[in-house]
Amino acid sequence: MQLARGFWTQLSVRRKRQLAILIILMVLAAFAEILSLGAILPFLGVLTDPRKVFEHPEIGSVLTWLRIGTPEDLLLPFTLAFVLAALLAGLMRLLLLYVSTKVSFAIGADFSYEIYRRTLYQPYSVHVARNSSEVISGVTTKVQSVIHQFLLPILTLISSAVLLISLSAALVAIDPWMSIIAFIGFGMIYGIVILMTRKKLAIYSSRIAKELTQVVKVLQEGLGGIRDVLIEGAQDSYAETYRRADVPLRYAQGESLIIGGFPRFVAEPLGMAFIAGLAYLVAYKEGNISNTIALLGALALGAQRILPLMQQGYQAFVQLRSSHASLEDALNLLRQETRHSGNGDADVDLRFQKGIELRNVGFRYGQTASMVLKNVNLTIPRGSRIGFIGVTGSGKSTLLDIIMGLLPATSGLVLIDGVPLDGATRRSWQRRIAHVPQSIYLTDASIEENIAFGVPRNNIDRRRVRQAAQRAQIAEYIESMDGDYGAMVGERGVRLSGGQRQRIGIARALYKESEVMIFDEATSALDGETESAVMESLDRAGTQLTVLIIAHRLTTLRNCDQIVELRGGSIVRIGTYSEIVG
Repeated sequence: MQLARGFWTQLSVRRKRQLAILIILMVLAAFAEILSLGAILPFLGVLTDPRKVFEHPEIGSVLTWLRIGTPEDLLLPFTLAFVLAALLAGLMRLLLLYVSTKVSFAIGADFSYEIYRRTLYQPYSVHVARNSSEVISGVTTKVQSVIHQFLLPILTLISSAVLLISLSAALVAIDPWMSIIAFIGFGMIYGIVILMTRKKLAIYSSRIAKELTQVVKVLQEGLGGIRDVLIEGAQDSYAETYRRADVPLRYAQGESLIIGGFPRFVAEPLGMAFIAGLAYLVAYKEGNISNTIALLGALALGAQRILPLMQQGYQAFVQLRSSHASLEDALNLLRQETRHSGNGDADVDLRFQKGIELRNVGFRYGQTASMVLKNVNLTIPRGSRIGFIGVTGSGKSTLLDIIMGLLPATSGLVLIDGVPLDGATRRSWQRRIAHVPQSIYLTDASIEENIAFGVPRNNIDRRRVRQAAQRAQIAEYIESMDGDYGAMVGERGVRLSGGQRQRIGIARALYKESEVMIFDEATSALDGETESAVMESLDRAGTQLTVLIIAHRLTTLRNCDQIVELRGGSIVRIGTYSEIVG
């Protein structure tokens, strides 16, 4: 019930209205079923004894209005009435299936989009702390579970309940005792099965949710690192890891399917046996089978409708139980808080005219983790070139992540022109920054789309793309390719060398025309001549561009105004290139 409430709160007003209309449609479908069931009695009565129906006092006035003068004339209109009632019930069931399926998948699309959107707006620290396979699994497979194993089943359960109540009421009106006995018998079959399988379904639900995430994780890691997998010959290891996750998942899904299906094969033969026994008892008691055909026909038709409905309702219950954990995971992703709206951020406009100041900045990745940075104090004037050096783990990349607003300082302040960098100013500050990491992420798109990353294809400024490529020393290579700037780079830039990928990453930063450019070992794959040409291109920007560079090669930093050395999360010295080298 708690999950159902959580699901309801995540629905838009439009979807709630559509679900309300769907409930009304279920009620109308139930009336159509009652009409088709009610039409069987007079139809069978006309077939077996039309004179008795013709002489019925309540039907006489209707027959006079229809100008029916003999019992034989009853057969055609009653046959047509029964056929129309049956067709109406079928059409209503078809309409109900169509609408419920469309609404379910529309809600699934809403959920998938909202999970992805909210995840993209989470702080960098959240992304660092969790595996992306959790999100990918939530957006894809677990949202599918919400559709197929929660929403559709719950709509089926409601529809089955409405139809069952309506048909049951109609059958009770025809023959109370026989109908009640039948309902109690069939209900006990499904009730006993539910009690016997509740715990197993809970176990399978948790296993399905867990292994779905693990399967996505193994696929992502194996295919994402395919070069290393091939070089190391680790195919069997990854395949075995996949098998260990996939087999329990398939087993749990299969067991849930079996539990959902097997009561049908018990209830249906018992139902037929019950109807046969009932026919014998009624015929034996009445002594004239012609008097009881109409009653038995109505009960048989009712049972033929009710048994599948009970089975549908039970299968829906099983699916709900088996999807419980997956739904909970999806709802947790939907509940992710975000300070941003989908149409942009209403942030405070932050100006950058003087510089960046760090006051006693400290950072750690968790409450119990050790400090990565400790009491860092640093002033970076606008238009300066600042280099950062230090051994691996000294805190260089973390410090730049804090300056970029990706990570919030655990203690101390980051000030931009004296204004604190916080939630209100972060987006405005990040719009002024271009970042070039050591590992460049390239999408499976054209070169120009990768340089103008995040810009819709129709809005790309191709003149700026070429200028950025020239400054990044990659234009000559691009223009020699088939397709020029429209050439595809392959997944993660697989068709390019490491140096070419880095230069496209630098071109991407230059295309942005930002005020601050941050290089995190971004020239490590470049040869000395190309690196020098890129740096000279940046120097020509003058004081309009502030450059922060992390580098292992000191020669990369020879044109920096200052070089900052970190050790153990603290600044140990600051000096010019000659002072540091000397």
